[in-house]
Amino acid sequence: MAKQVYDANELAEVLGVSISKSYAYIRQMNEELKQKGFLTVSGKIPVAYVEERFFGVKANAV
Repeated sequence: MAKQVYDANELAEVLGVSISKSYAYIRQMNEELKQKGFLTVSGKIPVAYVEERFFGVKANAV
């Protein structure tokens, strides 16, 4: 079964950034999703939204 959400460690690995930077990205993207009316989970971000926001990122990268 394919992953549906990334946590900070997984996002850091996919993007090649530090864990603290991945938390900052998660906070920013969760805020964007909240403004669009979606429910969010702290510390996690939907894989589909990461693929939408970051060019070249695919779900099977982890």
